[in-house]
Amino acid sequence: MAWLLVVVAGLLETGFAVCLKLSHGFTRLWPTVAFAAFALGSFGLLTLSLRKLDVGPAYAVWTGIGAAGTAIYGMVFLDDLVSTLKIVSITLVIVGVIGLQLSGSSR
Repeated sequence: MAWLLVVVAGLLETGFAVCLKLSHGFTRLWPTVAFAAFALGSFGLLTLSLRKLDVGPAYAVWTGIGAAGTAIYGMVFLDDLVSTLKIVSITLVIVGVIGLQLSGSSR
């Protein structure tokens, strides 16, 4: 259950990163409101998950999902540059996240 919270928190991290861009420096109301909601949800779920998980692997998974999700979203929906190196790098982040999950390092 705690890992599920980390995964959802990571997805919410993607949401707050995208909304941060869309807010144009907090000058647009609704992306700013969405940023705040996603950020509070993400940090809240991460906080709850840390009651059961070691901080290192949980934080790495959270940031990995957020970073990979944001990069993928940017390439698909925001016309960010798509390159082979970027796709390979995102794949390595995802493989690392899976490796941490499978490492059994949580209590």
